[in-house]
Amino acid sequence: MTLTIGPLRAEPGQKTRGSLPADLGTTTVEVPLILVNGSRPGPRVVITGGVHGGEFIGVDAPTRLAGLLEPDEVAGQVVICPVANPPAVYGGRLNISPLDGVNINRVFPGDKDGGPTDRMAAWLFENLIDGADAYVDLHSGGIDQHLLDFVGYRLTSDDELGGKIKAMAHAVGYERVIFGTSPDGGNSHAAANRQGVPAILVETGQLGDRDPATVRRLLDGLYRLLHHLGVIEAPQHLAPVTVQPRDWIWTGEVESPVAGLWYPDAATGDEVTEGQTIGRIIDPVDGAEHKVAAVSTGTIIYCMNGLSVRPGTHLAAIATPHD
Repeated sequence: MTLTIGPLRAEPGQKTRGSLPADLGTTTVEVPLILVNGSRPGPRVVITGGVHGGEFIGVDAPTRLAGLLEPDEVAGQVVICPVANPPAVYGGRLNISPLDGVNINRVFPGDKDGGPTDRMAAWLFENLIDGADAYVDLHSGGIDQHLLDFVGYRLTSDDELGGKIKAMAHAVGYERVIFGTSPDGGNSHAAANRQGVPAILVETGQLGDRDPATVRRLLDGLYRLLHHLGVIEAPQHLAPVTVQPRDWIWTGEVESPVAGLWYPDAATGDEVTEGQTIGRIIDPVDGAEHKVAAVSTGTIIYCMNGLSVRPGTHLAAIATPHD
């Protein structure tokens, strides 16, 4: 079948590159797309990067993948969007859009009649994600964030869908596979699940890392996932999995209660207990100190490295093995 998204077309055995305009109300942005239409039938897989700005590995890896995938080696269709949220990526505003200050990964599936970020989310769902057989959203620790690599997914009441999602998450080959217990929320993969699309989130690298070895780690994970989905044969160069994926469960997120300067006392990978002080926020005006405590017991999976914070800033996320 011909792969068509807007005016972009890829016949079977063809790769097409281009961009499509997304009307965000106050402005129009160009969204880059690479369509890889395989020479044999198979699933349609959608890969997005650049949902957030300042997360370079998640933009670099799918860009490289688009150059490496050849249609003759593909069964099915692969749609790659390396910059899914151009205002945030090119505006350099980390996880929020400079157009409206909104985190797109809190408003999926969006609203085509809403503000700029809601419209961007709705455009991605309408043009890319709806009707996909599998969806993977690539993220990394931004320039202000320490992070351990992990794959994220959500539980769902649909057993068949849930089985596909969990299998996808484990196929990436990362040690930590962390699930959320609620299907609700505006994350891309949760919203896709609610529309019947098996979807996962992959987090790779930290502090705005763009090292080739980190990119290679994510590329290997994507190759494993595409092989699991039946899109490609297992590449000969694929690095072996050295650890077995293990299910973890999120136990809590720590948010800043006040504005000020953040001084952590615990680091990513540390084991903490509920109520333990994990950092302090200092008021730069009068030097007053506000202690911040862990909201649950477990391992810190990611934490804030930036100095300045405001109310609601995510300071840390905690998870624990689900054995």
